[in-house]
Amino acid sequence: MDVLTVLPSSFGYAIFTYLYSWIMLGYLAVKVGAARKKYDVKYPTMYSDKEQVFNCIQRAHQNTLEVYPQWLVFQTIAALVYPLTASVLGAIWVTSRFSYAWGYYTGDPAKRMNGAYGYIGYFGVIFLSISVALQLLGVF
Repeated sequence: MDVLTVLPSSFGYAIFTYLYSWIMLGYLAVKVGAARKKYDVKYPTMYSDKEQVFNCIQRAHQNTLEVYPQWLVFQTIAALVYPLTASVLGAIWVTSRFSYAWGYYTGDPAKRMNGAYGYIGYFGVIFLSISVALQLLGVF
């Protein structure tokens, strides 16, 4: 069975959303690496006792990694049936992680909430995944 005949034709948008998320994760990782050097935080130390800004930069990346696996699962389930909608919602979530990080990078953790609009994308793909599940179960 050819995967191109099984997946919806617009699933390509979802693939580009995954690539966008990969760029975002790479960016956040590079920022942590640069902050390690700038604030002299050696591996394997996760957080600094002295440098709050480093901790904010590290937390922005770590928090994203904490929610990323769940987002991937729901993004994929949603995109199998609603590829374009899931891709738009995914792009919103990924973009919000940049806003979240940039706010956090200020050293004021409250500014991470600049990325709160990402919940639209995150909960959107969860909602679509629930819809897919209900359709598979024949509920509607």
